[in-house]
Amino acid sequence: MKLPLFLVDAFAERPFTGNPAAVCLLDRPRSEGWMQTVAAEMNRPETAFLLPEGEGFLLRWFTPVQEVDLCGHATLASAHVLWEIECLQPDEPAVFFTKSGRLTAWRSENGTIWMDFPAEPPVPCEPPTELLRVLGSAPIRYVGRNRMDYLVLLDREATVRTLRPDLARLQELDIRGLIVTAPAEDVPADFVSRFFAPRLGVPEDPVTGSAHCCLGPFWAERLGRTRLSGYQVSARGGRVEVEVHGERVHLGGRAVTVLQGKLLSE
Repeated sequence: MKLPLFLVDAFAERPFTGNPAAVCLLDRPRSEGWMQTVAAEMNRPETAFLLPEGEGFLLRWFTPVQEVDLCGHATLASAHVLWEIECLQPDEPAVFFTKSGRLTAWRSENGTIWMDFPAEPPVPCEPPTELLRVLGSAPIRYVGRNRMDYLVLLDREATVRTLRPDLARLQELDIRGLIVTAPAEDVPADFVSRFFAPRLGVPEDPVTGSAHCCLGPFWAERLGRTRLSGYQVSARGGRVEVEVHGERVHLGGRAVTVLQGKLLSE
């Protein structure tokens, strides 16, 4: 059986920007090992696998080296594909059943795709020595942690852009990844960020939806408002709109399909 396969740039308004995700539409359940092998072959930051289930779709996400519990950009890419190939009507929400529970995506009138995700606010903490070594001489203004990542506030946008963390040391820390952020100065946004996750096989993620589950509540508290715009200043770059609603966050962005084909090997 040939399986539909798509490559989508998520949190992007034009091709070859944002964060690329592969999306594979399954015809039956597949083993975790098989999905991991396909994800390694795709060699994208994330590969999403969709299988129809009841009123929605089972959704699983894999990096090239392991499965993850939550991924924003591959969820956005998956919803985009379902509307593009008319598995869903334009005004019909996309419902996903995942390891992080039920997630929903919908499209606004201007074409932005919005997703309802759990908020993951950081808790202030003392930075461990190894984290300080990862960051080198970077001027740190705040360190916090949630169940997945460290969040580090730096002094300014330029510091975030030029940071060169020690990825070998970061890989030894018992966390998913490292978020660094600062107020936006040179881009039309409220804050900028970058995300590093070498333990997941992703040295630097181009645009990270799930990191904004942490960034959203953090910046909402600091700026005193619940609607925010973030820009991830990776080499590819991408914008994430954020609305904070208590224990949930709504993440918004656009997506572009850059490749469509068939997975031939079973």
